[in-house]
Amino acid sequence: MVKNSKKKEEKPKESQFKKFLIKRAPIYLAAIAILLIFIIPELTKGDLQSSLPSNLPENEKLVLDSLMAYNGPNKEGYRVMDAISEEINEKYPNEKIFQNKDTSVNVSISNIENEVYQVDFKFDSYKENLHYNWNIDMVSGDVSGNDDESKYIIDLVDFYD
Repeated sequence: MVKNSKKKEEKPKESQFKKFLIKRAPIYLAAIAILLIFIIPELTKGDLQSSLPSNLPENEKLVLDSLMAYNGPNKEGYRVMDAISEEINEKYPNEKIFQNKDTSVNVSISNIENEVYQVDFKFDSYKENLHYNWNIDMVSGDVSGNDDESKYIIDLVDFYD
């Protein structure tokens, strides 16, 4: 007397937690994407290079990169980027100024003549504002300052030993 009972094949029970996650997965993915795109880059800014605007048109980006890479007539290793960074570090010693929410770097570039551009560089912080204004000739690579602070930076680069 053997009972042959057919057992109903039972589906594995789905967990309530799994249902909860699957239902809200798009929301979680969107939150993670927003975090990765907007929040993390702002928190990881740590130097002047990473604080420069990255949404410039291609020709303006080329002008800004040429200016920041300018290293004088003797082509030593000291660049405009290094000189500006040093000035900022002197004014804000032992501070992570680029991670401060009140710190911003604004750059505006305008074409003066055929291949001569004017670059207006503004560094704003909670304590002080720095303003530099240069002209750069993209053909010859010459950079000249339009005010005393800008000329000082170019002199630092030009006469670096």
